[in-house]
Amino acid sequence: MNLSTLVSSLSLSAAGHSGGEANLVLPDLSSVTFLGLSGKGLLAIGILVSLAGLAFGLTISNQLKNLPVHRSMLEISELIYETCKTYLVTQAKFIAVLWAFIAVIIVLYFGVLTEGFTAAKVAIILAFSLVGIIGSTGVAWFGIRVNTYANSRAAFASLRGKPFPTYAIPLKAGMSIGTMLISTELLIMLFILLVIPVDLAGPCFIGFAIGESLGASALRIAGGIFTKIADIGSDLMKIVFKIKEDDARNPGVIADCTGDNAGDSVGPSADGFETYGVTGVALISFILLAVKDPSTQVKLLVWIFAMRIMMVIASVLSYFINEAWAKAKYAAADLMNFEAPLTSLVWLTSIISIVLTYALSAALIYDLGDGTLWWKLSTIITCGTLAGAVIPEIVKVFTSTSSGHVKEIVTASREGGASLNVLAGLTAGNFSAFWMGLVIATLMGGAYAVSTLGLSALMLAPAVFAFGLVAFGFLGMGPVTIAVDSYGPVTDNAQSVYELSLIENVPNVKAEVRKDFGFDLNFDKAKHFLEENDGAGNTFKATAKPVLIGTAVVGATTMIFSIIMVLTAGLTTDLQKLSIMNPLFLLGLILGGSVIYWFTGASTQAVSTGAYRAVEFIKANIKLEGVEKASVADSKKVVSICTQYAQKGMFNIFLTIFFATLAFAFLDPFFFIGYLISIALFGLFQAIFMANAGGAWDNAKKVVEVELKAKGTDLHAATVVGDTVGDPFKDTSSVAMNPVIKFTTLFGLLAVELALRVDGTIRAVLFIAFLAVALVFVWRSFYSMRIKSGAQEAVEAAAPEATSAHG
Repeated sequence: MNLSTLVSSLSLSAAGHSGGEANLVLPDLSSVTFLGLSGKGLLAIGILVSLAGLAFGLTISNQLKNLPVHRSMLEISELIYETCKTYLVTQAKFIAVLWAFIAVIIVLYFGVLTEGFTAAKVAIILAFSLVGIIGSTGVAWFGIRVNTYANSRAAFASLRGKPFPTYAIPLKAGMSIGTMLISTELLIMLFILLVIPVDLAGPCFIGFAIGESLGASALRIAGGIFTKIADIGSDLMKIVFKIKEDDARNPGVIADCTGDNAGDSVGPSADGFETYGVTGVALISFILLAVKDPSTQVKLLVWIFAMRIMMVIASVLSYFINEAWAKAKYAAADLMNFEAPLTSLVWLTSIISIVLTYALSAALIYDLGDGTLWWKLSTIITCGTLAGAVIPEIVKVFTSTSSGHVKEIVTASREGGASLNVLAGLTAGNFSAFWMGLVIATLMGGAYAVSTLGLSALMLAPAVFAFGLVAFGFLGMGPVTIAVDSYGPVTDNAQSVYELSLIENVPNVKAEVRKDFGFDLNFDKAKHFLEENDGAGNTFKATAKPVLIGTAVVGATTMIFSIIMVLTAGLTTDLQKLSIMNPLFLLGLILGGSVIYWFTGASTQAVSTGAYRAVEFIKANIKLEGVEKASVADSKKVVSICTQYAQKGMFNIFLTIFFATLAFAFLDPFFFIGYLISIALFGLFQAIFMANAGGAWDNAKKVVEVELKAKGTDLHAATVVGDTVGDPFKDTSSVAMNPVIKFTTLFGLLAVELALRVDGTIRAVLFIAFLAVALVFVWRSFYSMRIKSGAQEAVEAAAPEATSAHG
């Protein structure tokens, strides 16, 4: 069958189907008045708040840039930034290639199979998919720039011998990133809502969400692989050569610092940007599909965005209040618990957000339904906002340096070495998944209970809307959630910058600093504070992960509902097929779980192979005699190895997900629903287990290094081994499941509707073709990424040349 015949068949079969996502039409936001303003007028205030948020982020960034820093530390942080920038530019070019695959589907769906979409309209939808990608990569770039300002400034500030600046600078950087990220996202979504024509805004939201989901998936996967290749390669040298953490002679350390940003800053920034946007798009789609009354649609849409605007204000206000308290308590202190002010910030933001949620809801939607729904909807959102504070507390039970589970890992390592260390970490991860599931189910159950109190009069499937609002509430403290997550890479880098700068060996440095900066250096306290604060950074990196993962799963429920609405003609037909009594639905549930385990293995395989190559190079080239620092050329070579395997792994994984999504959507739509539900649920618990096990191993090592002062001992070596197991657990496989789940579900919206427009024979042919391509990349993700000896790899590389010569 040639291309023209295929397109003709697709177009003919499309005639009998409704438009689905293409037919999402926004109501007139000016038709309802709020507080004396039209809906559009009220949301226009949100644009001003977003611009103020951008100004806040840029102002803090500039303040960080102007903080005092010694030239030796500045040189290191700028080298880290340059390598990060090169990495990000390389990834952006790669994402452009991946976007081409998405663009084909968007053009085919909107341009060929859907009536009423001119070339100009399709171009606008494609443009917004690019805006999504640019947004994800843009906030990622801003994140690495701010973090590389902050890492050297925090390292230098620690030399004053007081702990407070070591805490305040990383958090200030995190608030800059968090506010900039959320404000950018909100500004773009308000622009679509207020400026784009109502019949085109819905498809533009879909295009935008797919674009940012693509960007976040690629950056999260690649960043997670890169950072853990570098981290493992650098860490193992401590055991092999008995050298200290971040030894400047180790050419893997610069790559490790780059990876801290590529994985722990670039990835989370893009992920947070995408999560915030996709959750909003899911709720918008739900309201347009499940709520029939246009006036009610307007009230709910304006209310949701008003909540978002309010929560940006609440986060910034909470930061200023908390920082004033922390400064008064700790500014002159000689010791401080670094986790305490971070914990109080999370809880303060949660409380202020909850209070403002009820107050603003009472003002805006007091007349919705029977007049009681304002507090019911506020209560449902509060279940999510509480999750944003309660989940970190549960995570700390398993990952904090003061956690009983972390102490047990250390105790087990004393006598059982690396073996019992690994087993104790696996135990912590498994228990954490149980308790986290219990917390999430309880909060979602509470939201469901409230949804039964009258929401059914307004909409179909009120429980689904309630779950979407819980995901929305998870992100209510967006700037603060991102801030405490971004705290970690700054504290990690600050410790590395201190060591790499060799500031203790700079001639006459004490006199120089006294003359130029006006204080006396305290090397011992600086090193202690930096290491201790890195433990707090590890903990709060761990606390943010389940929040984003939970949002992906809960939000996916709302997006899956959009697909179900299309398949069941508005919940009127074929509902019996959404049951385990339907064999295809059950098979979809089984296969979704298998894909999660493939993804876990494939991402870990990329890390393992890349780390093998990095370790091989470092061991062959490290010079410990007669030099103070590794050569820049050797450091860049390690960065190159990390980038190479990050791209290989990302390319194989992404294209497997892309073609598998198409294949399973074309196999059977109800099979695909089961598949989507399965990857969400399997992914949730696999991710939580891996993230918290990894966090526990990481901080067990930190306890040995900071509290026990046992570096270089057998106990330390055992905890280093555990940490290298935990590295891909917590920073590669687990965190990448969040954007993967959302991308699969969101892209699945188009894939299913595309499949519905194709007749049975063509659909079967395309299913086989797409599945075959997906399996090729599955094969590549394992078997072409296997660890091989240098000699074996050289022989295989030469084989094609020999074949060509003989041919």
